[in-house]
Formats: sequence, structure tokens, C-alpha cells
Amino acid sequence: MTSATIAAVLLDMDGTLLDTEQVYLTSLISALDAFGYRDGTAICHAMIGLPGPECEAMLRDHYGADFPLADINKAYAAHRDDLLAKGLPLKPGAIALLGALRDAECPMALVTSSSRRTADRYLELAGIRERFEAILTRDDVTRGKPHPDLYLLAAERLGVAPKTCIAVEDSGPGVTAAHAAGAMTLMVPDILQPTDEIRAKCVVVLPDRHAVLVLLRERYDFGTVARTV
Repeated sequence: MTSATIAAVLLDMDGTLLDTEQVYLTSLISALDAFGYRDGTAICHAMIGLPGPECEAMLRDHYGADFPLADINKAYAAHRDDLLAKGLPLKPGAIALLGALRDAECPMALVTSSSRRTADRYLELAGIRERFEAILTRDDVTRGKPHPDLYLLAAERLGVAPKTCIAVEDSGPGVTAAHAAGAMTLMVPDILQPTDEIRAKCVVVLPDRHAVLVLLRERYDFGTVARTV
């Protein structure tokens, strides 16, 4: 990782910049519990980092054909919105990281498994939507994370080669997607720690976004942004 090889930084949203994964997890477990499904923690952990439609398919497969998905979704959304009404939290160090990259005129893209509607809403609420040259969501590709399509498209939109990008992720599916695209992947775990398999796909696993910024400052000349098509 040197100034000659880093052309852009690609950032995940939920759990990486926004402290929303715990909100999602708490809300879904609460909704499942309200309908008598009291074993939801493991299946909810397995869905972290995956697009919504895949999560819904996993719930149906896990609980069977009689699973009341529409009712669960309604209860989940109500609980989630109630929590977010108290404020949309950013992860510690997120603003400092984004600010340093902006000051360095380093191209940035957001790469999220959330829908376009959700991403636009949450980024506006957090006050960081305008910081990105490109915003890629699950609506932009046929295959979401853990497939590499979103990261490949993000690099294309920025006009850089994926191998010259640093990707910052918090989940296994996100790391798998970024690694498969050829990006240099940094992981900052949120709810779940990486398995050995996921750790092997990372350049490094870091404790927080402050550590990401320290690493970039040590190994990347912020005054030089190499663009490589």
C-alpha cells in the first residue's frame, strides 16, 4: 500500500460509517420475538451485510412457508424507525476519516447493500451524502454482496482500477465482495469478529476508523492521488 498504488477509497455504509447494524439487529430480533420466534439471534447474525431480499429468503427458508414475513417486516420497520427517530448515529471516527480523505482530494465511493432509497435517506440524515463522488447500492446491480459486482462498478464509476482501491468494510459478505473485486480490503469489525477465512481476505483487520486513518496517513501520501484506468 503506497501512494503510487492507491487511487480511491471505497466505503461500506451500515456498520462502517453509520452505527445502524445494531439498530437493525435489535429491531429484527424484537419483531421475531413478538411473533413467538425466540431463537432469532443466530439467523440475524448470519444476515449481517447481506441485501434485504436475500435476508428475507433466509428467513423463509429458516422458518418455513407459514412465516409471516409481511407482519414481521412491519414490526421490524416500526421498531427500527422508533430507534432512528432518536438520531442516526455515526460510527466513532467516521467524520474524521471522511474529512481527511476530502482534504486530500482522494476520490471516495459509498458501496452499500442497502437500497437507493434507504442510502439516500440515511446519508442525508447523517449529513454526509455530498462527500462521495459515487454512491452504489443494491439497486445498481443484479448481484449484491458477497459478489464483487458493486465494488467493480464503484471502481468503474470513479475511473480507477479495482486493485488500486482501498475498501473499508465491517462484515464478512462485504469483505468477500471487496476482496473478490481485487480491492485492498481493510476490515473494521462491527458486531461480529471475522473468521479465519474472512481475516485471510483482508490486508489488515483494524479496531476502528481512527486506526484506518492512521494507517492511510502512514502509508499513503494524501497529496498524491494516482488515477489508473
